[in-house]
Amino acid sequence: MSFKNLNLIPPIEHALVKQGYTTPTPIQLKSIPDLLLGKDLIGIAQTGTGKTAAFVLPILQRMKESYPRVPRTLVLAPTRELAAQIGESFRAYGEFLNFKHAVIFGGVSQVPQINQISKGVDIIVATPGRLLDLMNQGKISLRTIEFFVLDEADRMLDMGFIHDIKRIILKLPEKRQSLFFSATMSREINELAKSLLKGPVHVEAAAQATTVEKIKQHIFFVDQDSKEKLLLELLNQKHLTKVLVFTGMKYKANRIALFLEKNRIGADAIHGNKSQSARVKALNDFKTGRIKVLVATDIAARGIDIDDISHVINFDLPNEPETYVHRIGRTARAGEEGTSYSFCAADERDYLRDIEKLIRMQIDVMDHEFHSETAKNAEGEAARPIPRNQRGRSRYNNRSNNRPNHRRSEGRHSYHSGRSERSNNSDRDGDRPRSRGFRSRSFSSRSGRSSFRRR
Repeated sequence: MSFKNLNLIPPIEHALVKQGYTTPTPIQLKSIPDLLLGKDLIGIAQTGTGKTAAFVLPILQRMKESYPRVPRTLVLAPTRELAAQIGESFRAYGEFLNFKHAVIFGGVSQVPQINQISKGVDIIVATPGRLLDLMNQGKISLRTIEFFVLDEADRMLDMGFIHDIKRIILKLPEKRQSLFFSATMSREINELAKSLLKGPVHVEAAAQATTVEKIKQHIFFVDQDSKEKLLLELLNQKHLTKVLVFTGMKYKANRIALFLEKNRIGADAIHGNKSQSARVKALNDFKTGRIKVLVATDIAARGIDIDDISHVINFDLPNEPETYVHRIGRTARAGEEGTSYSFCAADERDYLRDIEKLIRMQIDVMDHEFHSETAKNAEGEAARPIPRNQRGRSRYNNRSNNRPNHRRSEGRHSYHSGRSERSNNSDRDGDRPRSRGFRSRSFSSRSGRSSFRRR
């Protein structure tokens, strides 16, 4: 099956050829025909499956040129990086069409964005906060919107955008085509989709929350104070050529990047406190190979679309198991293979159990110089992070029946400082994931040196 079989107009086909695309991905095959018919759609797709083109191509085909230009397509994205990526897709696929788009997000001056919109645009790609700001100032009206896309809906909810999204939806015309994309489908996501869509087509590119088959996944049990040493040991291996490191906190991303630079490994950090120019520079340096390592928080990394990332390293395990799937999906893109390494300390052991339950497999355990049996065997209270208001005190001096619950109740989201807490799985001690079995074999390295083995 090629794009020629999807009945796309010649200008779009020409743009696809110029971009080097000939074969649609599964999400594109399942989405484009129904979207060309004007149907609402809910798409469940992992990162890196081609879902951006799945909605950009049919929207470009269905839009009609009109003057004066007014916004007729609105795409909401959770981060500025993803918004910029979507804007670039509209530019590339619409190169031979006469449409104009604007990308608007916070963290930069609104003046250039307002000036661009005032000159007339057909398409707006926006983050919710800045869009609402401009709407409240009377700089943007949504009354002419014909096509509405909510992308990465699960991440929108994780970041606490649900109320902003609902306010924006209330300003949209009743008659419109609505598209809804998410990597996972929780109860909250389902309720939001029902309020937004009318008789939607449901498409799913892969089993919900499964990991990309070509990604080799490995777990390293390690104490917190040995993580940086382990990271340095891994990065000194030659076959780790372009590495994305995830951490849970902004200050830690800065600290790790500085630590790597001091050890002569090119690195930079990207997170929400960085200016837009600094984030763009870090991404460009990473893409062009000027730095080997990009250290990122989840919010900043959303929308990073780089095909040749060789490894993803979870310096900190995420507190949401679905986030693990998103993270490792940054490698093995465009049909390539990839590898993920995850560090697990004792107080992250429950996070690992939730991840393995979600992906329905046990991750291969690697033997290494800094291996921690304490982390591997942690259970109960020792396997859970210390609540923030008790950090710095001994875990064993703070046991009580009144201990704060650091998890949210099942099926509900809690927002605190823009961060979401992980679900409380009532069946945590139920069926265990199927084991693939562990064979003791060398961990291959192009450098010829190997100090890591599967346990």
